[in-house]
Amino acid sequence: MATDFKSIPVIDVSPLLAKSDDANMAEDAGVCEVVKQLDKACREAGFFYVKGHGIPDSLLKEVREVTHKFFELPLEEKLKIKLSAATGYRGYQEVGDNITKGVPDVHEAIDRIGARNVRRHGETNDRTKLMCRPSKPQNFKVVMEHYTDLCTELSRKIIQGISLALGGSVNELEGRIAGNPFWVMRLIGYPVISRENGHNKLENDIGCGAHTDYGLLTLVNQDDGITALQVRNHSGEWIWAPPIPGTFVCNIGDMLKILTNGIYESTLHQVINKSPKYRVCVAYFYETNYDATIEPLDICVQKTGGIKKLGQAVYGEHLIGKVTTNFRY
Repeated sequence: MATDFKSIPVIDVSPLLAKSDDANMAEDAGVCEVVKQLDKACREAGFFYVKGHGIPDSLLKEVREVTHKFFELPLEEKLKIKLSAATGYRGYQEVGDNITKGVPDVHEAIDRIGARNVRRHGETNDRTKLMCRPSKPQNFKVVMEHYTDLCTELSRKIIQGISLALGGSVNELEGRIAGNPFWVMRLIGYPVISRENGHNKLENDIGCGAHTDYGLLTLVNQDDGITALQVRNHSGEWIWAPPIPGTFVCNIGDMLKILTNGIYESTLHQVINKSPKYRVCVAYFYETNYDATIEPLDICVQKTGGIKKLGQAVYGEHLIGKVTTNFRY
């Protein structure tokens, strides 16, 4: 269970990345220090900032700029890629279409941009057929695909560090668990809350209601200069996670909580944009294999009294169960 943390720790993962392909990485002093920090952050908060990740700040900014440009388009243009069951729950949602615990959220989004190497509903594993890509802005495809590749590789390396933190091998979470990981990208726009924008008709002013994430790991690239993300500690206090330029906010999800038998917590978080500016964030979700059956790892069961405290879940079923109730079509 998360503790009464008052701030989100910052972890420089560059030593981990530098040794990620070294067979003896677990013996490296720099790697060991990163692993120690990851373990502490995952136990105490379930959230941490990542710096030294190797993804250029210029690309982080370009991704946010492209996202801003999409949301600035006329509504009829955005609705050309409207989310529906027929699109595999990928596509655009208007403000109020996303539902958290029965209440509409005050944000718009493009959801389920990608899912690499997944076969379902008669689809192929051709990446181009699994992408939800608007035709505008024109550089959307190139920028987002490059960014996704880098986020996938970064997430894999952070998961290697977490595997070591749990006392397992560097590849403990590969293979049947995440050897062929499902990934999701979500571009989210949070408008300024005002009566002039018609938001007095909505049921609340929360950009995204309190929730946990579904999978293993999330990387959040948020606008600089706008503090809107909140994380709840054990006492129920909401702790702000202000943007730190050049970093990701990283948090663990439900599947990692199950794998660790509750040693690590998928922490509740929410978004409230009180800024006079429109805010975007781009969330990259690194998941398990789509059809993986997730249950506590033996090494984690041993650390928690030899009893499985959490039941198993099939990731894909867990995901679909969430998305079919979280959107208003």
